[in-house]
Amino acid sequence: MPSINQLSQAFKEQGFVVLAIDIREPQGVVEKAARERGYTFPVLLDSTAEVTLQYQVRATPTVYLIDRRGKLVAFAVGARPWASEQGKRLLQELLAMK
Repeated sequence: MPSINQLSQAFKEQGFVVLAIDIREPQGVVEKAARERGYTFPVLLDSTAEVTLQYQVRATPTVYLIDRRGKLVAFAVGARPWASEQGKRLLQELLAMK
C-alpha cells in the first residue's frame, strides 16, 4: 500500500484515483490504520464482503486498474512494486489513453 499511496500522489493531477476497500473491519480500526500509515486516498468499508464477493477477491491485496471509460484493463493479486519505474510507465500509458 505505501507504493500505491506514492502513485496516488504522483499521478493525481493526471486523473489517477485510488480507492481502497477494507474487508470486514470496524470503521475505527480502518480509520486509525489509514491515518497512521499516511494514506491520502479514501479507504471504503466492505463490512458485509458484498463487494469482495462481487469482484471475486481471493487474496489481499488485489488491485484492479480501471480506465477512464470504466473498463477493467488489468488486475494483480498480491503485493507489487507499483512505484517502480515499470509501474509508473504502466500508469502513464493508461492515463494517456482517452
